[in-house]
Amino acid sequence: MTTTERKRIFGQYLARLRREARLTQRQLADRLCAVSGITTLTRNEVGRWEQGRRLPDAWLPALAAVLAVPLGTLERAAAWARGEAQGTLPGAFATLADLLPPGDPLEPGDGRTGRRIGPSTVTALAGRVHGLRLADDVLAGGDLIVPASRELAKAVTLHRERTYDEETGRALLVQVGELAQITGWIASDAGEHEQAAHAYQLGISAARQAGDGALVANLAGSLAYQMSNTGSELEAVDLARAALDEAGPDAPAQTRALFHDRVAWAHAKAGRKHAQDAMRALGQAHEALTEDGGPDAPTWAYWVSREELEVMDARVFTELHRPLRAVPLLSRVLERYDATHARELALYLSWLAVAYADANEPEEAAATAARMFELSADVASDRTGERGRVVLGRLAEFEDVPEVAAVLAEHPPAA
Repeated sequence: MTTTERKRIFGQYLARLRREARLTQRQLADRLCAVSGITTLTRNEVGRWEQGRRLPDAWLPALAAVLAVPLGTLERAAAWARGEAQGTLPGAFATLADLLPPGDPLEPGDGRTGRRIGPSTVTALAGRVHGLRLADDVLAGGDLIVPASRELAKAVTLHRERTYDEETGRALLVQVGELAQITGWIASDAGEHEQAAHAYQLGISAARQAGDGALVANLAGSLAYQMSNTGSELEAVDLARAALDEAGPDAPAQTRALFHDRVAWAHAKAGRKHAQDAMRALGQAHEALTEDGGPDAPTWAYWVSREELEVMDARVFTELHRPLRAVPLLSRVLERYDATHARELALYLSWLAVAYADANEPEEAAATAARMFELSADVASDRTGERGRVVLGRLAEFEDVPEVAAVLAEHPPAA
C-alpha cells in the first residue's frame, strides 16, 4: 500500500471520528482553535486532512482532546499513514486495509496473447451477473453455488487471458467484482463460508483496481454480514463501519442506506451494549434513502428500498428483544412478500417466531414456526437451517404449551 493510500485511509478514519462526535468540519475547526489558542485553522484545512492530502501532525493533541480519543491512538494512526513501522491504524480501518491476502489473484501475466475483447463481451457478462442475482431471489445457495463458482472462474480467466483497452478493462473488473459479490453471497447461504470469504476478497481486489469505491464497500459489507452471523461479531462491526467509510458520503443514496443497515445488523449481533449504535444506524439508513440528488444507484442495488429497510429494522428489533416494535413490521412485510421467495419468507418468519416468543405469545410463535418449517423444507439454504435451530431453541422454553410441543415433536431440536 502506498503512502498516498495510507493517508487517504487515515483521512477516512478522522472523518469518522468527527461524525461520531456529531461535528461538522467547520465546528471541528472552531473547537480546535478554541482548545489550541490558534485561530487560523479553517474548515478547508480539516477537509484536506479528511481527503488525505495532509496529515494533522501538529494538531494531534488538540484533536485527541476535542474528539475524546487517546492521543497515543491518534499518534500511532498518523505514524501508520506515514508508513512508519511502529504505526497502527485502529479497528475498522486496519481490518479493511489488511483484508486482502498476499498477491493479487487478478494480476494478469506479461504474456497475455488471447483474443481481444470489447464492450459487447462485458455487456454480455453483466447480463449473466444480473441473471444470477435474480436467480438468487428465488433459489437458495445450495442450488446456485456450482454455476456461480463456474461463472466467477470464467470471468477471472477472461480478465487474465484476453486483451482489451483501458476502458473495457475497467468495466470488466467491475463485473468481476459484482460477480464475486453474488458468488460470495450464494456460497455463504450454502454454508461454504471460507469459499465465500475468498470470493469477497477477490472481488475487493477487482473493485479496487476498477476504482469503484461503492462496490468495494458492498463486498466488504457482505463479508462483515457473514462475520456477524458466524461468531465474529466485534470484527464485523469494525468491517461494516469501514465499508461505510470506504464508500464515502458521495456514494449513491441506496448504497449508503444498505451500508448503514449492515452497520446496524453488526451492532445488533454484537449484543445489547451495542443497541443504541444499532438504532442510530437504522435511522441513518432511512435518512440516506430519502436524500435527493447524487449519483444513480448501481444495478446491484436494485432491491434496496424503504420496504427492505423495514425488514432490517424488524430483524434488528428482534435481535435486540424488542418484540412490540418487531412484530408489526414483520407482519406487514410478510403480507406483501411474494410467495415464490421461499427462502426469504422462511427467514422472515423465523424472526417473527422469535419475536412472538419474546412477547410471551408461544401459541403464535408455534404457528409461525410451523409455517416457516413448511416453507423451508426443500430450501437448500444454510441460513434457513441455522434460523430453524434458533427458533427451536426459543420454542423449547415453552415446551409445556401444546401448540409448541406439537412443533417440537415434528422438528426435534438437534441434541
